Amino acid sequence: MIANPSEQFERIKQQPKIWVPLLLVTLLFTVGMIITASSMDPAYLGIDELSQAEQDMVYMISLIMFVIIGIISPIFTVLISSAIYLLICKIASSDVSFKQLFSMNTYILVISVIGLILNGVIRMIIGGNPELNVTSLASVLNAEATSVWASIEVFSIWQTILVGLGLHKVAGLSKGVAYGVAIAFFIISMIFALVTSTAV
Repeated sequence: MIANPSEQFERIKQQPKIWVPLLLVTLLFTVGMIITASSMDPAYLGIDELSQAEQDMVYMISLIMFVIIGIISPIFTVLISSAIYLLICKIASSDVSFKQLFSMNTYILVISVIGLILNGVIRMIIGGNPELNVTSLASVLNAEATSVWASIEVFSIWQTILVGLGLHKVAGLSKGVAYGVAIAFFIISMIFALVTSTAV
């Protein structure tokens, strides 16, 4: 997916694989969430005035929650995105199967996992807000984690490009339609971030 995504998408189209890739992605995502949880300091959690025993308890609860999210999040993300893409592809008269799209999205999720782990490790080293990716424009501009700038992030852009390429290679959509769909979802995520930041 990093060196030659086009070739990987061709393989997925011919022989989509689900269970082993999903298991590996879920495992790595969980590791990334644990690293993220470990990067949180007492000041960020607002527990710096608690006793050490109470801080340890909060850390343990946070770690458990992050592990649960790490296990559930990849599965639901791939499932929902695959269902949405399948609907769009059927409207566009593509004969792509749900299994092919599920496999495609599972492999694409590897990019998010890399970003999650990389940002978690960097935050463990330099500290700061674990909700804000170091690789986002929000980090450069010193903006809030809920701002629209947080959506403009290296791995999110990379993933958007791969979604466009995947829809073209696996689903057989034209390049214009495939990348149009990918960019549309990227813009929707930015709008959602903007609405969220405004509400906050």
